[in-house]
Amino acid sequence: MLKPAAMTDQTPDPLPPGAPAEPPADAKISAARSVAFDLLRAVLAKNTPLDEALVAHDGMNWLPDRDRGFARTLVATTLRRLGHVDRLIDGCLAQPLPLKASAVRDVLRIAATELLVLKVAPHAAVDSAVNLVRSRGHEKFAKLTNAVLRRLDREARDTIDTLPALDALPDWLARNWRATYGDETAEAMAAAVQREPVLDITVKADPDHWAETLGATVLQTGTLRRPIEGRIDALPGFDEGAWWVQDAAAALPVRLLGDVAGKTVVDLCAAPGGKTAQLAAGAAHVIAVDRAARRVKRMQENLARLQLAATCVTADAAKWRPPSPVDAVLLDAPCSATGTIRRHPDIPWLKGEGDVAKLVVLQDRLLDAAVAMVKPGGTVVFCTCSLESAEGAERIAALLARTPGLRRVPITADEIGGLSQSITADGDLRTRPDHLADSGGIDGFYACRLVKD
Repeated sequence: MLKPAAMTDQTPDPLPPGAPAEPPADAKISAARSVAFDLLRAVLAKNTPLDEALVAHDGMNWLPDRDRGFARTLVATTLRRLGHVDRLIDGCLAQPLPLKASAVRDVLRIAATELLVLKVAPHAAVDSAVNLVRSRGHEKFAKLTNAVLRRLDREARDTIDTLPALDALPDWLARNWRATYGDETAEAMAAAVQREPVLDITVKADPDHWAETLGATVLQTGTLRRPIEGRIDALPGFDEGAWWVQDAAAALPVRLLGDVAGKTVVDLCAAPGGKTAQLAAGAAHVIAVDRAARRVKRMQENLARLQLAATCVTADAAKWRPPSPVDAVLLDAPCSATGTIRRHPDIPWLKGEGDVAKLVVLQDRLLDAAVAMVKPGGTVVFCTCSLESAEGAERIAALLARTPGLRRVPITADEIGGLSQSITADGDLRTRPDHLADSGGIDGFYACRLVKD
């Protein structure tokens, strides 16, 4: 870690490709960096999910495409490496910043990420940060901002990538992963979630054709994968409803139901509808339930684009019951979503251990409801996009202990594209971010298949 010391300036380097066009020398602030700062504040100071902040910020609409992409990348990368940049910033401070200067720390975080991770030239990152601090009413911290960033650029450019990947995460999450997976695997997972995600696509039919059309590869699980480039809704096949976006791990739980043609399947907590679409494409009679009317409307819009049919119900899934017992229930339960950090880097900073404790209570209620909905011989598949054991195997152990006449049916590798490393000793599904590392990784998912005798 850096130790506080006197700091000096240094000659700036040229602006690298990919950074936003800089304003004139007398401009007060870089628009893209100002937007990135606002987005980071929305997440860290107001506890707003990043996706919501991106939609709500008017600046994202008037920024040029290049700057919009830079702002999005900058805030996402800052969140992915937040523990690292905080450690290095603290090493440059003789004493902590006062609470009233929390905005100054967020400016430093943004600029440190530019310098140390994105490798932006010092003059672009430092000058803009100083102007941003001044524009937000913290003139007295302008010199400190300049000094800290100049020192980070001088001393820490090669340091950040030597820090343990787990140090980029909040302590509670790093501790949980170490306890559950061991130090080596937890470190590999933490490194994996720092990488930029890819675009995963589920097609209704003819994956080879669409792979060629979209410039994608077909994973062993059947998911199509390509880089995230440009607008998703401008890609071939989107308007005609040939495919939908769905992480490769999220597409696996439906497979555990086998052939669903002609069966009545309830999809609980279904929105935005990726799994509902899979079931409908498999010719199931789908009842998709979600408690949020806004999310149900979005799911209906998605299904309409895909030209797939399902009965959509707005209701509390823990209380709602189908008219008669059904063949199968798929429960993708609300959870901490720590398996999706590579796509949603704000999650570690929005969630905490207390949130997990509250969510497991809801998951137990939903599991009991799901079991009550299926007929004898019916199947329940429970899944979460969480890497926390409390939201996975521990929930199933508790369910089996309190529910007679329910048994686990182990998953086989051929059901999930040969991903044998993702099958636990109990026969459940457990994907991790470091799985499929050579082809871009995968979200963390847990799934278990149960049959009601």
